Order: sequence, then C-alpha cells, then structure tokens
Amino acid sequence: MLKISKKRKEILKKINNKKKYLLEEAFVLIKKCSIAKFNESVDISIHLGIDYKRSDQIVRGFVIFPFNFKKSVKVLVFAKDEERKSALEAGADFVGMEDLIKKIKLKGIFFDVVVTSPKNMLILNSLGKILGPRGLMPNKKSGTLSSDIFNTVKNIKLGQVNYKSDKFGIINLSIGKSNFKISSLKSNFFSLLNSLKKNKPISLKNIYFRNIWVSSTMGIGVKINQQF
Repeated sequence: MLKISKKRKEILKKINNKKKYLLEEAFVLIKKCSIAKFNESVDISIHLGIDYKRSDQIVRGFVIFPFNFKKSVKVLVFAKDEERKSALEAGADFVGMEDLIKKIKLKGIFFDVVVTSPKNMLILNSLGKILGPRGLMPNKKSGTLSSDIFNTVKNIKLGQVNYKSDKFGIINLSIGKSNFKISSLKSNFFSLLNSLKKNKPISLKNIYFRNIWVSSTMGIGVKINQQF
C-alpha cells in the first residue's frame, strides 16, 4: 500500500471530490495545491457527450491561447515562390519542396509541425508512412493545411495547440502554468471552450460538455460546475 505524504494529505483536505466548483474557485484551489518544486502545468480534461465510435463525431481542432506557455516549435513548410517568401517572413524554420522530402527520408532534420497549402499536398504522398504515424500530415482541422501560409505559420509560432477527442470522447490538454494569474487561466480556458463549440459535431443531439475537471501536473482533479 502506497504511503500518502503529509503534503498530499493537506491537499486532500482542501478538495471535496463530491463538490463541483466554480471555475475561478477551482483555479484558486489548483494554485494553492501545487506542491511540486517545478512550475506545474494546469491541465483540463473535458468529457464530451459524443459517440466516440462514430467517425463523424470525433472532435478535432486547434486553439491559440491568449497567454502562451508552450516552448518554441520547429515549423517545416512545403512551399515555393510567394508562399515560400511568406513562410520565411512568418518565422518558419524550414521551407522547401523536394529538397525537404529527401532530408526527411534521411532523418536529417527535426521539426514539430508540418504546414502546406492544398495545391502542394500531392508532393507529400511519399511521406505518408513517415508523417502519418506521428500525426504530422497537414490537414484543415488542425490548421496546418491552409492557403494563408503567413498567418498559419505565425499562429503556430504564437502557440497554436491542436486537440483531438480520444477513444473515450475526452479532450485532455494543458491550458497554462500554476504560476499564471487566475485571469490568464480563465482566458485560456474560454478560448479552448469557444474552439470546442465551433467544432461541435452537427450530428450530436446529446449534451456536448458532460464533465470538466482541472488539475495541476502533480495535483488532484477538481470538478467544474458547468454553466457555460
């Protein structure tokens, strides 16, 4: 049997797991209960009322948090001519066409996101087995397949975060850090909520947001009183 530390016991005393907390109240608790020696992430878990077995009810999208907390990401863009120029101006780390394909196949470059426009998607066919399993193939729902290369790259550099419901219909995502102000956490929370509302499946007839929890990396989950 695992021994519960004194700090853990103190946290458990502060949180009533049968209670649903108001959003601001929940964030206050999360910050108070952050006991790790590092700056913990504030994580959210949203149980959606979708039928996760239906492909048309998979919820997928992206959000740009007003208060960024993500590390800088390496962005690779397949583009040429004017789009190449736009990508570079927006801060892309790698821009090219066939030359990038060769480097990727040889594992000569490291990147976090792949962006391109619809007219260039055919060139990525040979990379399907490499990019697909890593979830890096550009697509519209994740905001990485777009004709507006400049703003797409710019948004990713600003901290755009992709999300997708898992096999249980749950969205798990970090929305900030434990040292954030309550107002900043709330802003990021509602940015995610608004994005999820925009991506609500048309075929869904049930309640969309079933349950919402927030927690810190090492903390206890706090259930939110949903009035959104």
